[in-house]
Amino acid sequence: MPASSESTVALPAGVALHARPAAAFVKTALRFRSRMTVALDGKVADAKSILQVLALGATGGSQLTVATSGPDAPDALDAIAELLERLA
Repeated sequence: MPASSESTVALPAGVALHARPAAAFVKTALRFRSRMTVALDGKVADAKSILQVLALGATGGSQLTVATSGPDAPDALDAIAELLERLA
């Protein structure tokens, strides 16, 4: 049975998920086999889709809920959390 993980991660103040940060987010998500979603204010996006991530409109300080499901779910979640910390 595949593992699943979920975490709420704050987007650093002053950092929005616009083109470059969103591209880095998606690039990180694509490194993993697990399914990954990111949610904000009731909107859910496939973390591997640049258009869906951009459509969230996440701005600095937003609380993102990242959920992963699959064989490398915990590692995928850790990688996304580390990426968001480095964006500050």
